[in-house]
Amino acid sequence: MDLDFRIAYERYYGELGRKTEALFQALREAIVSGMLSGGTRLPSSRKLSELYGLSRGSVNAAYDMLIAEGFARAEGGSGTFVATSGFPLHGPESDRRAGAAPIALSARGERLVAGKARFRLVENHPPNPHDGALERISFRLRETDAELFPAEAWKSAMHAEIREMMAAFPAITAPVEGYLPLREAIAHDLRRERGIRASAANVYITNGSMQAIALLAMLLVEPGMPAVVENPCYAGIKRAVTAEGGVLLAAVVDDCGIVPQDWVARLLLVSPTRQFPTGAVLSAERRAELLAWASRRGAVIIEDDYDSELRWGGRPVEPLKALDREDRVVYIGTFSKTMFVDLRLGYVVLPDALLEPFRLAKALLEPHPTALVEQRAMAHFIGSGAYAKHVRRMKRIIGRRLLAFREEVEARLAPWFRFVPADAGLHMYAEWRGDEKQYVRLRERCDAEGVNWSIGDSLWENGEPRCTALFGFAHLKEGQIAQGGALIEAACRELEGA
Repeated sequence: MDLDFRIAYERYYGELGRKTEALFQALREAIVSGMLSGGTRLPSSRKLSELYGLSRGSVNAAYDMLIAEGFARAEGGSGTFVATSGFPLHGPESDRRAGAAPIALSARGERLVAGKARFRLVENHPPNPHDGALERISFRLRETDAELFPAEAWKSAMHAEIREMMAAFPAITAPVEGYLPLREAIAHDLRRERGIRASAANVYITNGSMQAIALLAMLLVEPGMPAVVENPCYAGIKRAVTAEGGVLLAAVVDDCGIVPQDWVARLLLVSPTRQFPTGAVLSAERRAELLAWASRRGAVIIEDDYDSELRWGGRPVEPLKALDREDRVVYIGTFSKTMFVDLRLGYVVLPDALLEPFRLAKALLEPHPTALVEQRAMAHFIGSGAYAKHVRRMKRIIGRRLLAFREEVEARLAPWFRFVPADAGLHMYAEWRGDEKQYVRLRERCDAEGVNWSIGDSLWENGEPRCTALFGFAHLKEGQIAQGGALIEAACRELEGA
């Protein structure tokens, strides 16, 4: 036996902090991976203790653990050997991959895998031919400018809640529904700001809006069941429906939002206050038509209100939930846009009939609510007035950036792009007026000049090239917006003259 063999003892000791457990795990890993093959004699306890600076007692205890779990065997007078049975012995990593046993997925698992490539935001972004010295101006969808976030106020809220929780440890808990003061704060703001008659009992905290959408799909969608979705729409909605075996009914969207029809379905997923990705706002007449359709069909409407609270002008739009008189609308909101994406705090306002089913579904995945510190801090942040102050500042600064975008990008590019009017949110949607080949050449040219944007073609259900663009602007300074608009205009003119 080569006494200079190396196992991952230091790594495991760093993770576990216990010498015997670290040695056992490192030896076990070496055995299972095939680095120590069946029948190999392990070093004596004295030699291994010298090699890793351990006591012989720690080595003997680790060997005893290996023997007890069948990874090694002791032969009296001869030493300790790697066992030849009782666990799967594998060769190198490449051999393991080549010989991996097939695992049959459930029908739901197969649908999830099948939808992986179909439902994603396709950037179609060629590699940058320049080195890192090129200053890029990216209009891609992303978070807002980090400089706008009140980091000190948020840290104070987090620290206050951590101190309070530690003082009460271990008696720290919250129901599956989420931290009650946060639910109360959300219900209060929804009543005051959005006209939704919500009580804390109907508000559940979720790990972002996508968790709410996925849980609702689990409860409301059956295999073969039609579900109406906007065309285009957020890819996560389509993934959630198809994962449950639902059939997508793609509804027409124009500059005024979804076009109501008498769909033969019992579920509609819609973003009426600011359609994604177009930004269109659904008219009052169409909202009334959707509610009438739901009543007539006995349907449920899932309303995704992802960023309409960030409104830069015009009258605040009344959500469908505020008009709902039959308790058929589920309202989903999130803090991802006003705070930051990684906070992973969303919420859902449920009809009474869905309260218990949703609680059971959420408890299946999360018996105890996650991100409890963040939930408590968010309640503190709202209650102190810091959140409202932060949102007001965002509206003021990002509103100026929207004006800059309209003047420096939308106005410059109007001959080549058709922009859908919008006065809320963090991005603008546009459609290329030319053909697909021209659009590809434009994006390649702009990328070479250091400017790019998001492509929204995969958000459409029919799969045909649409040559669409999503321009995020909230994270850019006004000077960057103007520079980016000038670069794109110059590239358009160059292609036009070619």
